[in-house]
Amino acid sequence: MASNERAKKNHDELFPGHVSTLAVTDPELIETFDNFAFDEVLRQGNLNARTRLMVQLASMIASQSLREYRVMLGAALNVGVTPVEIKEIVYQAVPYVGMAKVFDFIHATNEVLTERGITLPLAGQSTTAPETRAEKGLTVEKQMIGSEVVEKLYASAPADQQHIQRFLSANCFGDHLTRGGIDLRTRELLTFSMLVALGGCEPQVKGHVAANLHVGNDRARLIDVLTQLLPFIGYPRTLNGLRIVDEVVAPAGATDASTQHAKETR
Repeated sequence: MASNERAKKNHDELFPGHVSTLAVTDPELIETFDNFAFDEVLRQGNLNARTRLMVQLASMIASQSLREYRVMLGAALNVGVTPVEIKEIVYQAVPYVGMAKVFDFIHATNEVLTERGITLPLAGQSTTAPETRAEKGLTVEKQMIGSEVVEKLYASAPADQQHIQRFLSANCFGDHLTRGGIDLRTRELLTFSMLVALGGCEPQVKGHVAANLHVGNDRARLIDVLTQLLPFIGYPRTLNGLRIVDEVVAPAGATDASTQHAKETR
């Protein structure tokens, strides 16, 4: 199977002048993958190139796909994702993926940006101070998840776990989700992408499907994101993500029986 012209054109826009080493050693696999990922999949949905590359980078951090991340980071810069946006994706991964897993991606990002002639550090994006992070974080948490849900989380947490709820408000939301550089709607798509790619986070994925709806990302946009992640995270995690989207917001006109059947077949 030869790479089709649309796939080649789309690939060249992301990686001008680049020939994959796998195209030399594994041509059949790469031709099949490129035709799928850079043509067939790209013809689905309405994500622009910048958003597509941002959610894919987020998923690759969660998947620990360091070499592919470096390649796609170059593509992201080529389509106009800014250095600040790239740094914010990596920083946002810390509370969701953990510093131990993000550490190498921070260094890889710095190396790629430096190779591109970008001076580090970039302009700071923090909007909080030690005395305001908890309050501002709680405000953003309620905005994204819902006041009633957040209040229930605090009320239902045992006394010896209350500190975790405070950490979520002040650290996860206060230190990270209040930052500039990326708007809240896009940040929620990034979080959704990371959680789906991590696997085993279905309760958190469900919560962040609802959070996406709260900030204005509808069912169609979430399906668009999952579609563009599919070539990089595989079918099982994509289908798990779709099942949870169906649980939170059913397709228009779907009957209970047809929705249940769709869940059971995934």
